[in-house]
Amino acid sequence: MKPQPEDSSVKKISFSDNNAVKILFGEHDKNIKLIEELEKVKLHIRGNNVSISGDVIGVDIIEKLLVQLYAIIKKGYPVYHTDIDYAHRILSSDSSTNIEEIFLDTVYISSKNKAITPKSIAQKLYIDSMRRYDMVFSIGPAGTGKTYLAMALAIAFLLDKKAQRIVLTRPALEAGEKLGFLPGDLSEKVNPYLRPLYDALYDMMDFDRASALINKGVIEVAPLAFMRGRTLNDSFIILDEAQNTTPEQMKMFLTRLGFGSKAVITGDITQTDLPPDKMSGLIEVEGILKETEGIKFVYFTEVDVVRHHLVQDIIRAYNHLDRSKRKVEG
Repeated sequence: MKPQPEDSSVKKISFSDNNAVKILFGEHDKNIKLIEELEKVKLHIRGNNVSISGDVIGVDIIEKLLVQLYAIIKKGYPVYHTDIDYAHRILSSDSSTNIEEIFLDTVYISSKNKAITPKSIAQKLYIDSMRRYDMVFSIGPAGTGKTYLAMALAIAFLLDKKAQRIVLTRPALEAGEKLGFLPGDLSEKVNPYLRPLYDALYDMMDFDRASALINKGVIEVAPLAFMRGRTLNDSFIILDEAQNTTPEQMKMFLTRLGFGSKAVITGDITQTDLPPDKMSGLIEVEGILKETEGIKFVYFTEVDVVRHHLVQDIIRAYNHLDRSKRKVEG
C-alpha cells in the first residue's frame, strides 16, 4: 500500500442498516457520485462499507456528512439530492453542526405531502426566532427562503389555532412603475405585485382550500397601503419586499401590530426599487430597532440560497462587484 501524502487522509465507515444504506448511496450510487464532487475525495464502496480518501479536511467533512445523513435516513427522513448539497454547505461552514437538529425540524407538511424544513443554519435560526419573537426581520438575498418559511409557519400557526388569520402584504412598487399608469381596476393593478405571495400560498395549501380561506377573510393578501389605520389582533402578518417601503410606510406597518399577533418583515437591502432620493424603510429600521428587546433580526447570505447552485455564484459575483464599486467611490 502506497504511503499517504501528509495532506491526505483515509477513513472507513461501516453501516449496518441495509435499507438506510440504499437510500444513502442512491440508485446506482448516484448520491455517492454527487458527494465525490463536493470535496477532493474518492469514495470506495464494498457492500455496506465506505472508504473515504483524499484531502484531510474534505475527508473529515464527508465522513460527518455520510454519518449524519445515514442517521436521519434511519429516522424516516427522505434525503434528496438537494439535501445532500444543503447538508454539505452547513458542515463546510461549521463541521460541529448537528444536521439532524436542522433537517428534522418540520415546520409544516404541505397539501402536496411535502415536509417544509430548514435547509441551513440561518434558516433554522429564522424559524426558531419566528416561534419565539413577536417581531422578526429577515434580511438577505433572494432564494434564501425568507418569505417561503414565514408563509409555512404562518399556515402552521393558523391550523394549530395559534393565530386567527394570516395577513400577507407587500408594497405595490416595482422598478419605477406607478399603479395609476397601469391598465385595469385596482385589483387588476395590484395583483401582479402580490402574485409571489399567492404562489407561495398555493404551493403549500390546496388551491380550493386556500381560495375559500381568502374569501372568508381568514387569509388576506393585500398591498401595504391597505394596512393604514388598522389594528391587527391575533394575526400572523408577513410584510414581503420590505426594502421597497419608505420610512413612513415602515413605521405605519410596524404600528399596526395588535394583541396576540406576530409580524415577520422580509427584504433584500441590495435590491431596493425606490427612487435614488428615497431612503428604504428596511435600512432605516435596522438602525432604529436592532437593539430593541423582543425584536429579532436574522441575516442570510448566498450560502443560504436554496435555488439552483448558480444563484449562489451570481449573488457572490454581484456582491464582489458592489464591494469593488464602493472601493473606487471611496
